[in-house]
Amino acid sequence: MSFFVSDAFAAEGVVSPGVAPISDVVFFLLIGVALFFLVFLPQLRRNKEQKKLLQSLNKGAEVVTSGGILGRIVEVDDNFVLLEIYENINISVQKHSVTQLMPKGTYKARKKTEK
Repeated sequence: MSFFVSDAFAAEGVVSPGVAPISDVVFFLLIGVALFFLVFLPQLRRNKEQKKLLQSLNKGAEVVTSGGILGRIVEVDDNFVLLEIYENINISVQKHSVTQLMPKGTYKARKKTEK
């Protein structure tokens, strides 16, 4: 049980062996490395993929927003995207709210089923 708490020594000023502080440092370093690989690295990858997605947006692409709106891009600006969500109905959304590119034809299939 001395892995987390060093042993207590009574009398005569005996100090705990030098192994305990080194093992504590190694333990915390291992925790830090595990957090990096389990939390931070996947988040960095997701951010990189999202940035790549936003740069690849162009007219005619079919996308889904973070709110779940499916539409076809009519116009792309620096900060905003104009989406056609139904025949002649367009909405303007912030560019960073686009979360996913859909395969071509997804938007057409949606329009045919609603008529």
